[in-house]
Amino acid sequence: MIFKVAILQFRAENTNIKKNIDTIIYYMHEASKNGADILLLPECFITGYDLPITFEKSISCEDDVIAKVCNTAKMLSIGVVLTSFTKGKEKPQNTAFVINKSGKIIMNYSKVHTCDFADEKDVEAGTEFKVCDFDGIKIGIMICYDREYPESARMLMLKGAEIILVPNDCGSMKPRIQALSTRAYENMVGIAMANANGHNAGCSCAYSPICWDKNGICTDNTIVLADDMTEGLYYADFDMDAIREYRSTEMMGNTFRKVGAYKGLLDATISAPFIRDGQE
Repeated sequence: MIFKVAILQFRAENTNIKKNIDTIIYYMHEASKNGADILLLPECFITGYDLPITFEKSISCEDDVIAKVCNTAKMLSIGVVLTSFTKGKEKPQNTAFVINKSGKIIMNYSKVHTCDFADEKDVEAGTEFKVCDFDGIKIGIMICYDREYPESARMLMLKGAEIILVPNDCGSMKPRIQALSTRAYENMVGIAMANANGHNAGCSCAYSPICWDKNGICTDNTIVLADDMTEGLYYADFDMDAIREYRSTEMMGNTFRKVGAYKGLLDATISAPFIRDGQE
């Protein structure tokens, strides 16, 4: 079984929700024509990644524009990872909705690792990593800065994720895409990332967890890697049968972890040289 992800590399227009929704629906049609199972958008695509963000400029999770995308998903029988700043309890949240081919929201996830060193300090952080079932495939979401912490992907793997989808909007991508390749390898999960295009940005990508063949010969696990400037759709085909067979026999992921040695991971103490303004 092939799971086909359409990855949109495109820069949304800040505060122009109507235009951004039109862009989303246009690319949903294009992705559907090309047989994609799901369209992955960059971070906060409905509103644009427009900082500083206010509660008033964020959208409700019940907003009509979300319903419009859900209806289009049902009509085209395509899933979408839809992204926006949304209204949290008291502050905006950075949210991704996973919409299935029937047009139903099957998961919403709010970014856990908000960029508290910058204007995202005024955004309400999510509190847990989530996994959902998309047509029999277990999908997890990380949003942008989440991927800087290996614990994010590790938690998703432990919750059963087979594929991790990553909405993104940032620059300086070389070490970040290298890290995504490593997250795919060490957790034996497929990973796809959609980024806004632009100088020193872009580089939308997808990686397979399969890093060597049945003879033990190393293979390049890159499925797709865009340049920084070219906007449009990139397609990643994940062979789920091959991935599942690989996961059932290889030795990464949750195979021989020595969890008793990891207790320090839950210690919230921050010491030099990692002390920064904005830490709680």
